[in-house]
Amino acid sequence: MMRLLMQFGACCALGVVVAMLVLVGLMFLGYFDVIHGLNLSGKPLASLMLAALPDGFWHGLTGVHDAANNASVQSFLQLCVAMAQAALVLGFVFHRLWYRA
Repeated sequence: MMRLLMQFGACCALGVVVAMLVLVGLMFLGYFDVIHGLNLSGKPLASLMLAALPDGFWHGLTGVHDAANNASVQSFLQLCVAMAQAALVLGFVFHRLWYRA
């Protein structure tokens, strides 16, 4: 079980690297509408996190008062969640490709 978790963790780490490279490539090529669509995919979970976690947590993390209503914090959190989703999907694909039993 531990071996499986280590393999999946390594694949997810590779997924993070690939997702970041894709994001940089999209920015370099000027496909900001695709990045905006990716950003929208993280909106539901980011909104849930902003609503569920207390304001003190967000203030301590960002240093911004009323971070749940700050557009910059919301946008950054949406992008982080979207990149995490992409990395998780890529990690699952890499794991299926390399460690299929």
